[in-house]
Amino acid sequence: MRPSPSLSRRLGRSVVALTLFATVAFLIAPIVLTVVASFAASWTGVLPSGFVTFENWRAVLGLADTIGSQRSMGWSPLFRLPLGGETLTVLVPAELAFSIGLALGGVLINLVVGVPIAYAVARYEFPGREWVNAVSVLPLVPGVILGVAFLRAYPDLSATSFGLIVGYSLLKAPFMVMAVQSEFESMPLRQLEESARSLGASWPRTFLTVIVPNARSGIVSGAIICWALAAAEFNFSYIVWANGTQPLALFLQRHISNSSFTKAAAAVSMFFFIIVAVTLLLQRVGRRGFDIRGG
Repeated sequence: MRPSPSLSRRLGRSVVALTLFATVAFLIAPIVLTVVASFAASWTGVLPSGFVTFENWRAVLGLADTIGSQRSMGWSPLFRLPLGGETLTVLVPAELAFSIGLALGGVLINLVVGVPIAYAVARYEFPGREWVNAVSVLPLVPGVILGVAFLRAYPDLSATSFGLIVGYSLLKAPFMVMAVQSEFESMPLRQLEESARSLGASWPRTFLTVIVPNARSGIVSGAIICWALAAAEFNFSYIVWANGTQPLALFLQRHISNSSFTKAAAAVSMFFFIIVAVTLLLQRVGRRGFDIRGG
């Protein structure tokens, strides 16, 4: 006797739902465990113990009881304020601010360069189009390889903030190009352009006020991917950066290597929350839409 279609359908849905739940649980379990461990006093056995403490977060966020403890975590003075005969020193996460700026700089370069490349490849047929498409994804190589090549090609940019920004943009450009190109290919570009031009819009105005806003989903997705990967890029940062304020990836590596696991968990959890916050912010921009006014 063959099972009824409704029974097979319910069984299939249950299997799919169970598989999806197991996959999601497997993926997020390390993140949840890391966040939980950041509120533990120690982890010497199978599970962390000594809940609930905020000392790990106080240390990572620069709120430790002593300036020495704060500086040992790699934080720098923001300002000093005289207070009742004493000096209040406020320390800030220099690595955090530095890395956010570097990653945003890389994303801006990806937007300025990657969006036009994606548009040209999706919109036009021209000699060498396949070569352009292939070259745009060449940087999909390990960061250590690109780091060595970058140092040889641009030695003057080594150990500079601008060098890191350019390197991040090179490493993550393929993700921007692929995300935006996919969005452009799903759009009736020719019809949109002809409609805008028939209303008297110039090509730059058509591109900036019609084409780009309609591709915002792909642009926002590419920006999220590029920012998150650039902020966490370790291999390229390790090869290129020499001294001064460290990128966040090197900051995290130092804590993972030299601190207790619970403090390292707090540092990693901080990065998780930053990624979530930036992702939600960029998604909000995508939902609300954006427009770029051109002449």
